[in-house]
Amino acid sequence: MKPPSFFAYLLLSIAPLCWGGNIVLARGIYHILPPAAFAFWRWTVAFLLLLPFVWRLTRRDFPTALRHWKIIGLLAFLGVSCFNTLLYAAMHTTTAINGALIQTAMPAMIILVTLLFFKESVSKLQLAGVLLCVIGAATVVLRGQWHLFSQMTFVQGDIIMAIAVVIYALYSVLLRKRPAMHPFSFLVYTFGVGAFMLLPVYLLEIFNGYTFTLSWQTVTSILYAALFPSIVAFYCWNRGIELIGANRGGLFINLIPLFASLLAIIFLGERLENFHIVGMVLILVGMVLFNRQASIKEIEPSGKPSF
Repeated sequence: MKPPSFFAYLLLSIAPLCWGGNIVLARGIYHILPPAAFAFWRWTVAFLLLLPFVWRLTRRDFPTALRHWKIIGLLAFLGVSCFNTLLYAAMHTTTAINGALIQTAMPAMIILVTLLFFKESVSKLQLAGVLLCVIGAATVVLRGQWHLFSQMTFVQGDIIMAIAVVIYALYSVLLRKRPAMHPFSFLVYTFGVGAFMLLPVYLLEIFNGYTFTLSWQTVTSILYAALFPSIVAFYCWNRGIELIGANRGGLFINLIPLFASLLAIIFLGERLENFHIVGMVLILVGMVLFNRQASIKEIEPSGKPSF
């Protein structure tokens, strides 16, 4: 089997860059956009932006989507309706350190899910790579001050974020079950179905008095979230996972807190510190270890793991 190309790694790096921006944005505007409203309009606008450009592909793949409506509905529910709504809700009651640190557990959760449901094996070297990535990401979000870990307290937002991590791990693993259709058609169907599933939650939020005012800040925030963390990131993530698998691709989630920190430096005026560099090195070394071991397995003549 031919080793995956650089293109797959590039795609899986673009997605966390967009999602890192999404976290920074969500934290910055949580006081003006309720979580269900932000998620609903994000996915609705993304659906409306994408549909005109891929209408022919979407219409061509309609019979396939109809035959596989169950898996499309499940993926839309997990990856579109649930994850980001929970993330936005978590940002109301948790700290940035807690939220980012909890999210670094996602690659390990993806591996656990694949072990439980698909019986995939992982080598010791790959586990070491995962551990290095988690330590590197934790170094970034804890700003190199490990004593903060023992002082962390878990609130409602932490629990919500933990649930979100499990949900997105399930989404990433179940992507292997997606029907054979054009990637953009798949995005259109999952975005549309996911937004439709969010509608009752959005209406309930309005009924309870949680509304927002249209302004340049809310409109541009929704447009950014609809374009980059939605269309661009989901296409890159889905395609990257398709090329190298959920286990290997899931490790790139560890780039989210790294990119979020760098974006905070650029847009919020924070300084580049030593812990950023240390964390970046640990994450990159861990990813190299994990993917090097996987590449060795792929080119073995027997096609079987070497352990």
